[in-house]
Amino acid sequence: MADGISLADKLATFQDIWSPRTITTFNDCDVMVVKVKGEFTWHKHEDTDDFFLVLKGSMDIELRDRTVTLGPGELYVVPKGVEHRPVAREEVHLLLIEPTGTPNTGDKATAAARKVV
Repeated sequence: MADGISLADKLATFQDIWSPRTITTFNDCDVMVVKVKGEFTWHKHEDTDDFFLVLKGSMDIELRDRTVTLGPGELYVVPKGVEHRPVAREEVHLLLIEPTGTPNTGDKATAAARKVV
C-alpha cells in the first residue's frame, strides 16, 4: 500500500446499500466499507465471526435473544454460527473485516458480489 486510505473518500464513490466494497486486504481478510439502510436478512456464518464497526449513524444487530445497538466508533463481533440481522433505520456507514470470499449472507447462492474500490 503506497498511501493511506480515506474511508470517507471510498464511501463517497458509491450509493448502493448492502453492497460491501473491498478497500484493502490483510492476512487473507478483506477490509470493506458498506452503506446500509433498512433490514438485512437473518443469517449466520458457520465458519467465521462477523465484524461490524460503525463509522457513521446508529444501527442494531438483532440476535435471536437480544439486540445490540451500536453508534459511531462502536463495534460488535457476532460469533460464528450465531444467527443475526443488521438493521439500520437511517443510512449507516460501516467498516467490515472478514476472510476473503466469505459470503455476506452466509450463503454463496444469495451473497452480494464482491466489489473493489
